Amino acid sequence: EMQKVFDSIKRVACTDVTVLLTGESGTGKELVARAIHERGPRSKSLFIPINCGAIPENLLESELFGYEKGAFTGAYNMKKGKVEFADGGTFLLDEVSELSPSLQIKLLRFLQEKKIQRVGGHTDIEVDVRIIAATNIDLQEAIKEGKFREDLFYRLSVITINLPPLRERGQDIMLLANIFLERYKAAGRKKARGFSSGAVNAIKSYSWPGNVRELENKLQRAVIMSDSKFIEAQALGLAEAPVTQIDKKYEDITLKEITLKEAREKLEIELVKMNINK
Repeated sequence: EMQKVFDSIKRVACTDVTVLLTGESGTGKELVARAIHERGPRSKSLFIPINCGAIPENLLESELFGYEKGAFTGAYNMKKGKVEFADGGTFLLDEVSELSPSLQIKLLRFLQEKKIQRVGGHTDIEVDVRIIAATNIDLQEAIKEGKFREDLFYRLSVITINLPPLRERGQDIMLLANIFLERYKAAGRKKARGFSSGAVNAIKSYSWPGNVRELENKLQRAVIMSDSKFIEAQALGLAEAPVTQIDKKYEDITLKEITLKEAREKLEIELVKMNINK
């Protein structure tokens, strides 16, 4: 599933079309947006993200489009908005579904005309920026419920990339777990050499509702709290699942410094033995 995502990133990065990223919270939508930006012709300009759900509605418009001096109480000077700062680069609208109806209209106008007006201003300002939007809800359902404009949806979703949840990404789970283990044990000067077989099975069987973000948080905590050679399921805050023969061999392999080819050969031998015994 992630190979499909990587292929989509390569295809859209060299274009300037608007991209909509969908997927559960914690699946890495901002990382994908950054990858699109860094692979494209705008990579030398700014990448600016904004979380539409993290800013109060009455402040969001001025954050997006800026304001003129005297536009409201406390506006002592003109201030550019984040869209204007991203001129020449890429702008990520995270949690775009949180935009109010009035801001949805203004965003639609900007996407159509490539022009903005600062709050309290009357002059159109041309801005050359690529828009990437992200959401963790079903916008089609939001349209049916009258919470999101259909015309804005079609403007944002010229290309849609869906990020699969971690539970559907197969062996990616252990690849990511090992990356986070190496990262945090180096930062904390810990000597953990891998995962116990019980921890491996627990990681694989857990549903990961918080996706990659949850996995990273649990690994960071486990590395800090654990002093053993192998990270146990309890250190991850997971219930230990039954251990299989292959999981036990995985632990044995991590005991020694061996190449990927040697590790693959060892696991292939064990799989053949298991099939013969059946």
